[in-house]
Amino acid sequence: MYNPFSLSGKMIIITGASSGIGRQCAIDCSKMGARVALIARNEERLKETRGKMERPEEHFYYSLDLAQSDKIMELVENIVISHGRIDGFIHAAGIEKTLPVRFLSTGDYETVFRVNTLSAFEFVHCFSNKKFFNDNGHIVLISSITSIIGRGGVSAYAASKGAMVSAVRSMALELARKGICINCISPGTILTPMMQDFLSTLSEEEYKKRIGGFPLGLGEVTDVSQLCLFLLSDASRWITGQNLVIDGGYTAQ
Repeated sequence: MYNPFSLSGKMIIITGASSGIGRQCAIDCSKMGARVALIARNEERLKETRGKMERPEEHFYYSLDLAQSDKIMELVENIVISHGRIDGFIHAAGIEKTLPVRFLSTGDYETVFRVNTLSAFEFVHCFSNKKFFNDNGHIVLISSITSIIGRGGVSAYAASKGAMVSAVRSMALELARKGICINCISPGTILTPMMQDFLSTLSEEEYKKRIGGFPLGLGEVTDVSQLCLFLLSDASRWITGQNLVIDGGYTAQ
């Protein structure tokens, strides 16, 4: 039976696959039938991710610091040589530097942009080449609601995510001739293990204030991963150049 949401037979690359949203995306992609290349810095945690996936023997992992964008082309070439051309990509890797703007240096901005933004752009550059990426494929870049709302202390992070949203609009027009869809997802506060650790340090009053802005409560990693699955599937073939906000109603207020 035809299922437009199936990823069976598709080859997917996921960055940031060692934890959080990236890990959940990998697990869910495997459940939908995809083969997945997992990318992150921590090899042991990548092994853990693969162990949680359906048919773990079909998936493989690569340890790479995405700040080294000059190594991305070689990595993509190796994946394609070993496993075939790519059908989908999720960029879930990211770092955050929380500092008031008066303490941020040019180097701080560069560090955040290299991992969050420039690495994503280098992957898209690779995927614009027909020998690496199949026509009618799908690219999903994980941005953040800080790309569209203000929040103190996250100027570098917000700028890196906002640049991603802006670039996707132009990239979509270029990639459309190959039938490739590219979109951003901008999540609100998601209960990743790191976020849960942070929330546990807050007082009861601070905690209530933090979650009070989300009419539907805080999000789970599956809320984001399932939207990613849709954007990787044939069911989303007419959606491109968009920034899909998933924030439990935060920005509706």
